[in-house]
Amino acid sequence: MLKISSVIATLLSLLAAAAVSHAATPVPAPPSVKAGAYFLMDYYSGATLAEKDPDRKIEPASITKVMTAFVIFKEVEAGNLSLDDTVTVSENAWRKSMGTSRMFLEPKTQIPARELMMGMIVQSGNDASIALAEHVAGSEPTFAAMMNAHAEKLGMTGTHFTNSTGLPNPDHYTTARDLVILARALITEFPEYYKWYSQPEYTYNGITQPNRNKLLRQSEGVDGIKTGWTESAGYCLLSSQALDGRRLISVVLDSPSESSRTAASKALLAYGMRFFETHLLYGAGDAVTEVRVWKGEPETVALATQQDLYVTVPRGRYEELSATMNVKDRLVAPLAMTAAVGQLDVSLDDDMVATRPLYPALPVPEGGLWRQISDTVQLWFE
Repeated sequence: MLKISSVIATLLSLLAAAAVSHAATPVPAPPSVKAGAYFLMDYYSGATLAEKDPDRKIEPASITKVMTAFVIFKEVEAGNLSLDDTVTVSENAWRKSMGTSRMFLEPKTQIPARELMMGMIVQSGNDASIALAEHVAGSEPTFAAMMNAHAEKLGMTGTHFTNSTGLPNPDHYTTARDLVILARALITEFPEYYKWYSQPEYTYNGITQPNRNKLLRQSEGVDGIKTGWTESAGYCLLSSQALDGRRLISVVLDSPSESSRTAASKALLAYGMRFFETHLLYGAGDAVTEVRVWKGEPETVALATQQDLYVTVPRGRYEELSATMNVKDRLVAPLAMTAAVGQLDVSLDDDMVATRPLYPALPVPEGGLWRQISDTVQLWFE
């Protein structure tokens, strides 16, 4: 590999142009909050800003319904379900929800899937969750298998679901890290549905129930996501805040009270917003550098990342970022846009902030006969 060890001039100019002109703020330790586990992530960069036992397997309670909704949105996306479909509420869905959070559905009633989704998302209705799961998969256990398949695809390695509601089961568990991974996927893949999580209340059959997420009313920019509680799981809250061009995702699990889960989430989000900043360095496909290509036409090609490259750093330290590139020696045509030919590393002090593979921004086919001969001769002397 050919190492370009100097700071990339173009990158530094972008950093300097976009940097906020204020002194760096020392980053204190995360706030001490009442929770068995928590995790705080920057949505755009994926950077971890604070954590406590993020991989401890723990009950998610009704936060489970975020995966229930994700699976249903996937089925809608695939054309297997319409939110206008009519769902028949089973005796099982009605019976299992008795004494729990519910939408107050009656057995054998027929309700549009869209209305059940609102009852599940806003009212945390267990009856709505089970009715939807049975409609999609025939039974709740089969639907749970679908949930686990999607969890595996998302990289939720510490998660296993047995039901669509989050009602206690020793084999039903997840981790703080996994829930944030799920939330990030939900926001990214289904923005048109994600807005439902900020709805303050929902009325069904004359019964109005408020959204249990009190952060929606207490913190600017909070637009979701889901509360949870059982006696064994404690009080839980998965939340997200979009403010000043940034978005953070936090989860608090096994908190001792409703007020403590709200206070803990508020403190973590405030910490992330106050002491860190996030910037877009390169958009997907933007040229990072240009390199020589042997035996190709044209002779040079721009290298780019295939995804947006965001970085999160302590507030005020953006201009201190440095970058290096490692690019393969003697790039020889043909080059495809799908084959990485180098790597971009962005660091702060001795810590790696981000690393991304670099790809040709355009395919480079083989050049003509003269180009082939000329470059072959030149390579003899390289």
